[in-house]
Amino acid sequence: MDSILKISHLGKSYQNAGRTLVVLDDINFSISPGSTNAIVGPSGSGKTTLLGLCAGLDRSTTGSVELNGIALDKLTEDERAEVRNRNVGFIFQNFQLLPTLTALENVMVPLELRGEKNIRPRALELLDKVGLADRGHHYPLQLSGGEQQRVSLARAFSNQPKILFADEPTGNLDAETSEKVEGLLFDLNRDAGTTLILVTHDLELAAKTGRIIRIKGGRVAEDIINKHNA
Repeated sequence: MDSILKISHLGKSYQNAGRTLVVLDDINFSISPGSTNAIVGPSGSGKTTLLGLCAGLDRSTTGSVELNGIALDKLTEDERAEVRNRNVGFIFQNFQLLPTLTALENVMVPLELRGEKNIRPRALELLDKVGLADRGHHYPLQLSGGEQQRVSLARAFSNQPKILFADEPTGNLDAETSEKVEGLLFDLNRDAGTTLILVTHDLELAAKTGRIIRIKGGRVAEDIINKHNA
């Protein structure tokens, strides 16, 4: 497969008080399997909206999204959810762990949704990889922000996604913790051969990827291959 994600003439607009608000306009790019990519741009430029469309969390107004060879635009909500469950991992700025589940149980959730058996050993192995083997029985509120994000990293990789979307993954963390989480993210990604798409304000983090797509005013302003990391 040449591209794991193909975006063609993608647009997203909303009707507001009789006016049309254009958030994204005629976005085009393809993402190669196994690559690392950053989407950057100022607040309000449409980065998070673009990420949601790429992952099939939302539906575009115009254009198309093809994820792992599947055209998302033609699918129902349930079918899109199934595609995400089979192909996609997510990391969010605010962790989005389930508060009533332990760290271990949170990591097991994507595997349970897929109906897989004997999932506990895999979840434990992933917690060990992110340095939290001894924290599996703790609930999110008993963990620091950095620990919660490391649990969400383990959860994101638990279903062996083909593509991982990370929305400001270090946005709520201090500099030292951010560095640790970034290192784990890139290490896990490389080991698993996953395709990574990061949305970030952090240009230092973006510079660690192989390609930087800059969004401005809802359009692609720049698309740079970073030769050091490509």
